[in-house]
Amino acid sequence: MKKIYLPFIAIAFALVAASCSSDDGGAIIPTDDTGTPAVDVRLVGQITSDMTLTSDVIWELEGRVTVTNGATLTIEPGTIIKAFAGTGANASTLIIARGAKINAVGTASAPIIFTSIADNIAIGQVSGSNLDENDRGLWGGLLVLGNAKVSLDGNATEAQIEGIPASDINGRYGGNDDADNSGSLAYISIRHGGALIGEGNEINGLTLGGVGTGTSISNIEVVGNVDDGIEFFGGSVNANNLLVWAQGDDGLDIDQAYSGTIDNAVVALGDISDHALEIDGPEGSLEGMFTITNLTLIGNSNTENGEYADYRDGAMGVTKNVLARNFKTESDVELDNNGVAQNFIDGKLSFENWVTDVDPANAIFVEKTGEGENKIIVNPDFTERAAAWSSTGNSGGATMSAFSWTYAASRGAL
Repeated sequence: MKKIYLPFIAIAFALVAASCSSDDGGAIIPTDDTGTPAVDVRLVGQITSDMTLTSDVIWELEGRVTVTNGATLTIEPGTIIKAFAGTGANASTLIIARGAKINAVGTASAPIIFTSIADNIAIGQVSGSNLDENDRGLWGGLLVLGNAKVSLDGNATEAQIEGIPASDINGRYGGNDDADNSGSLAYISIRHGGALIGEGNEINGLTLGGVGTGTSISNIEVVGNVDDGIEFFGGSVNANNLLVWAQGDDGLDIDQAYSGTIDNAVVALGDISDHALEIDGPEGSLEGMFTITNLTLIGNSNTENGEYADYRDGAMGVTKNVLARNFKTESDVELDNNGVAQNFIDGKLSFENWVTDVDPANAIFVEKTGEGENKIIVNPDFTERAAAWSSTGNSGGATMSAFSWTYAASRGAL
């Protein structure tokens, strides 16, 4: 297979389309054994002009691939992208840089699948047979970076996204346009990612940095990622029908004053997962209030660190209409340090309509201080107030039928 580096890939495709011959001064088009023009399916480097990934071939992702300012990457329904592992900062990732767009809109019957080169999934299939949710860190992940506002230390307006070296300016995110449009993502399954790029530094399955409300995000699944499933770094984008299963760290993670709405979501913990939710607040003076609504959290008895949620570092927003089940007795929803309790008292952090299989339901809500094994409950008031919005039962939460198309559903995780 030939290998075209992406700054020149648009030219290569144009040459194929023109079907020139050496007789008329054009390029000689490489062909396979049948005489059909050869297609390069390996993506390397930068995509600098509009490009479409079709579903009739399996595309390969090698190293840090970036769609740069002004270009749009379109991915057809049913397309499979397999990524090589890469090493360290060169772990295989797909980055949609600020000003660029991705239009990756699959369907329930033909989702777009990002997976590892080790996956034996074939064209037309929705899963392979040799990997499962415990195969993690086999490549990096998908990063979408925009120009929406983020709350940063020192009130900076932009930052370098985690997982991408500071020397790569395409890793910058943030700005002043909350309506920024990075494209559309729908019916996408992201599997086996989270490659380690440095000590304690892995890539999320889907990273959203400063993504604005002009962007459409729905029906996204992340399975078997080493780090978080989906992480929102500021921004204002709204997202619905999100599913994370068997992540190594947190399921849904919010940072830097994310101010959008997450509607209809599921986090199902795996054997090494940490929190289903990890919610942080602003780092600078800019404040933002998130909304999470219609949420199902699924725990298990095997996960050593499996917790419902950790609200910390000035978290602000509302989490409502939640069904949580199958967690360990000692699992909790925790207010943890640095202004969170005060935000709760001031109404900047609120909870509504939580249903759990624990009796009494409010026993899962605690306020703690300290670190690690030294954490202690410092104020029983949070637990007492939780009686007003928590109840014991087994109904509510997300509309689970929205996830019937997912790999997780096919494996009985829901």
